[in-house]
Amino acid sequence: MKETDTKNIGLRGVKVADTRISDVNGEKGVLIYRGYNITDLARSSTYEEVSFLLLNDHLPGKKELEKYRSELVSERGVPEAVLDSLKVTPKLAHPMDVLQAAIPFLASFDSQLRMETREANYKKAIRLIAKFPTVVAAWDRIRNGFDSVSPNPELSHAGNFLSMLKGTPPDPETARDFDICLILHAEHSLNASTFAGREVASTHAHIYAAVAAAMGALSGELHGGANSEVMKMLLEIGELSRVKPWVSEKLSRGGKIMGMGHAVYKTTDPRGKILKEMGSRLSKKLGQERLYQLSGQLEKAAVEEFQKRGLSAIKPNVDFFSAPVYHMMGIPGDLMTPIFAISRIAGWCAHIIEEEFAEAQERPALYRPQAEYVGHYCGLMGCTYVPVEKRT
Repeated sequence: MKETDTKNIGLRGVKVADTRISDVNGEKGVLIYRGYNITDLARSSTYEEVSFLLLNDHLPGKKELEKYRSELVSERGVPEAVLDSLKVTPKLAHPMDVLQAAIPFLASFDSQLRMETREANYKKAIRLIAKFPTVVAAWDRIRNGFDSVSPNPELSHAGNFLSMLKGTPPDPETARDFDICLILHAEHSLNASTFAGREVASTHAHIYAAVAAAMGALSGELHGGANSEVMKMLLEIGELSRVKPWVSEKLSRGGKIMGMGHAVYKTTDPRGKILKEMGSRLSKKLGQERLYQLSGQLEKAAVEEFQKRGLSAIKPNVDFFSAPVYHMMGIPGDLMTPIFAISRIAGWCAHIIEEEFAEAQERPALYRPQAEYVGHYCGLMGCTYVPVEKRT
């Protein structure tokens, strides 16, 4: 491939690293974590198992899983100073900004921060996976005038977050549904946020710095921020009768249908299938069939409109289906992307560790792409500088 062929395409199709962590087959709609199909993991596994798998390259045995769960539980608490900082944060601050700001603060309390060994980074990863839910739940309660809720060591990773968020333990079925959501969002190869984290890790910055960079990338509406935008879109449409004209008008004005299309998938997102089924079941259980019908009609209208415009490859992605699911669980729209981060932190950490400690032949060099300069050039050696007093 010629160098000029790779410009202005967002690095699509450009392979920049070897990885053992996950594979996305966009043509067939298959997602693999460390060799395991996401459909099987969502059906049978737990987030604790999946995060262990991503970090360790194998599913845990019974004793390994017990030890790992115990380590996660022991690291759920956050320093009181972090909670105090949340209390003085402006209440209108976006949860993604709050969580991103908390990352370097948490780093300052990590006694292993400057220890750059695989084992030390593994321990840091466990701390980050364990503490992210605590920060997000605490912030939502504090901004709404409630006291934060301490982690519950008796609950699963998913159940504990919902308990800290709502103030009471969830029912087992809801906890399991949320657990599946976390599994589905845990990893997705070199997406924008993971690449951002790996790029920073390639400079030998510490893991917290790399994770903070990944968080920044995830916050954008074209990446993790899409799920909250989907929910805004559904609430804006409101009525089934408005779906078709809304879609037609939106596309005619050059707008985007959030949650539709993907940089890799050319067919249905396999995670979306699972979430769509979950949404159907939840809507009946919770008496919210209207919301499910609205999202279904929006999906149908958008796909039909894209096909009319010769864009048949554009299908709904994971964000399209996760938004109504989270909404039915009572999760605020602006917490949907932080929840994405609560899950994806496992994948980020796995990639950052791989970036720094992979075998030499698999490890990329410091990322340093080139750009084509298309700015001013007054001569072979550049423009002639004229002192300010002589300029007109």
